[in-house]
Amino acid sequence: MSILVTGGAGYIGSHMAHRLVDLGETVIVLDNLSTGVRQNVPQSARLVEGDIADAQLVAGLVQENKIDAVIHFAGSVVVPESVALPLDYYANNTASARTLIEVCVRNQVPNFLFSSTAAVYGIPERIPAREDDATVPVSPYGRSKLMTEWILRDAADAHGIRFGILRYFNVAGADPAGRTGQSTPRATHLIKRACQVATGKADNLTIYGDDYETPDGTGVRDYIHVSDLVDIHEKVLVHLRKTGESILLNCGYGRGFSVREVASTVERVSGRTLPVEIADRRPGDLPSVVADTSRLTNILGWTPKYADLDTIVSTALAWENKIKA
Repeated sequence: MSILVTGGAGYIGSHMAHRLVDLGETVIVLDNLSTGVRQNVPQSARLVEGDIADAQLVAGLVQENKIDAVIHFAGSVVVPESVALPLDYYANNTASARTLIEVCVRNQVPNFLFSSTAAVYGIPERIPAREDDATVPVSPYGRSKLMTEWILRDAADAHGIRFGILRYFNVAGADPAGRTGQSTPRATHLIKRACQVATGKADNLTIYGDDYETPDGTGVRDYIHVSDLVDIHEKVLVHLRKTGESILLNCGYGRGFSVREVASTVERVSGRTLPVEIADRRPGDLPSVVADTSRLTNILGWTPKYADLDTIVSTALAWENKIKA
């Protein structure tokens, strides 16, 4: 049996592909390379350049490789961009995912892992946010992901496909072995951007909004190291294969750091002062988003390995320096 990783040449997907190869799994990566990087895919994985919306292509891959699980990362992920280009986000994140899920149902793929987002909560009704809290997303990005959650749940009820829905908080850092990392030059993630400034690849760090109702006025986020996130996926896959029970999980550490705290950490770790500009809030941004992670502990027995902001920043900086060379 094999595993199909959509978006497996991208940031999180490539980390997942490396982990699966390390585990001895047969890995098929499907990526249209619009943002993914071919070189970040492990050599022993098969890379197929194509789109998840191509039902014939996906069906062929599923049948040819006897796919046991699909781990779905492909999609668009920039919240402010989704406000400007909502139809693109509903096409890429919802319509294409519906096609992918239908192919899996028709070909009896038993397990489906979906990368969702904390953006489905909108402005959380409490901090930390729990999986059973209200989902009232405030951006097309969050709504496009929530719609896909609904599609997957309904498909599971009707057709028996087992799912793991993983709601990511803020993913950062890079593979400690230096095999892959966040490689998109125009990435908007805070730690990536701050590391670009620290390594001289960007002139300044823009802080979007310093008037939030948070301790220092800047947005607070729950950052999780990408390798810990991949570890959660591994455990969810084992859970689905072993128990056959679908699962919905927050993926974070349960504590938040402000934008200014992140910037200060990057300065300390890098030894560089970051020029900072203050700009207006961006559409769709929220004051504070932190995960309740009790399900991770209680159901999966998961404990993080890299739950330290300095470690996250150090691995991100190491990757930035590597791709700078």
